[in-house]
Amino acid sequence: MTDEFQFDTLAVRAGTLQSDFQEHSEALFLTSSFTYKSAAEAARKFANEEPGFIYSRFTNPTVTMFQQRLAALEGTEDCVATATGMAAISATVFGLLKQGDHMVSSRSVFGTVVPLFDQIAARLGIATTWVPAADVEAWRAAVRPNTKLFFCESPSNPLGEIVDITTVGEIAKQAGAIFAVDNCLLTPALQRPLELGADLVVHSATKYLDGQGRVLAGAVCGRRELIEPIYMYMRTAGAALSPFNAWVCLKGMETLSLRINAQSDQTLALARVLEQKDSVKRVYYAGLPSHPQHALAMKQSPKQGAVLAFEVEGGQAAAWRVIDACKMISITANLGDTKSTITHPATTTHARLSQAERDKSGISEGLLRVAVGLEGFDDIERDLARGLIER
Repeated sequence: MTDEFQFDTLAVRAGTLQSDFQEHSEALFLTSSFTYKSAAEAARKFANEEPGFIYSRFTNPTVTMFQQRLAALEGTEDCVATATGMAAISATVFGLLKQGDHMVSSRSVFGTVVPLFDQIAARLGIATTWVPAADVEAWRAAVRPNTKLFFCESPSNPLGEIVDITTVGEIAKQAGAIFAVDNCLLTPALQRPLELGADLVVHSATKYLDGQGRVLAGAVCGRRELIEPIYMYMRTAGAALSPFNAWVCLKGMETLSLRINAQSDQTLALARVLEQKDSVKRVYYAGLPSHPQHALAMKQSPKQGAVLAFEVEGGQAAAWRVIDACKMISITANLGDTKSTITHPATTTHARLSQAERDKSGISEGLLRVAVGLEGFDDIERDLARGLIER
């Protein structure tokens, strides 16, 4: 089906499995296990000698539909679903790497990735070298003989830093390493990393694939030979996606292109307004011509998503004043919702990092992150303006 239809058609119809009842909408299979007509049939399925569903920790029709649809949207051969976005990253690392291996990661990643790599992976003998997202030569210089994985988030959360996926992909290939790209912020509606040179695509489906802040979900997409060990880790470790959450994300993906395009347009308009504010020191959004990587960003994606960050004069006190003045925008650390959200990264998403780590990642005390929703643009702009003191 993937070769025949447009993206929006795949988002609505790809991966659908129909039961004997011939239902039109995707069915929700709320069952822990599946039955067999004989002991011999059960044995064949547990031995992988016959296709079929066994146990919902690792095989479920609703989850399979989610995996097949997302693989179709990303243009990949296979997909494994996980309980959360962090579970997807964990499964990628621990499914592919072993003690003594080394990985290179952009420093501009979601805050929780840092302790995952620096504490948990390090304790298991997997080392990480952190590099600036945009510094191609730093990626090249970080390679060691035992480098097995490159990891990045592009655009990054919250600063919107862009990785040159094609060039870094070439460096990874030369090093014999697998290159995984977190595509959470743009989704396949705006960017397909494998077409740019990545090997794997990681998702927090909690965000734009669901799109309405309802459930937790994650996924990894790529070639079957790379997905297989990640799937086996997920199956064994148990970080499985529930059928209900998979069903919610399936329905969310039907409107993905409509939402992310509309939200991206609103975000660019808001970024332009914020750039003109006296109390705003800097706006971080790759869709702005003032962004140092604007040309690269537009080469990799026609739009730059629905998340922006901006820094206000006056540090934490000024940033909190903006947040507390909001009457409509939700004060929460989640993003990807149809409702606009605002958070102070230094004391929420990146609070577990040390001050030195936050400084290296560009997370200042005056930094605010806004995930723009689908409310009326004037209402969003007016709500943010309440807390911005203009000279």
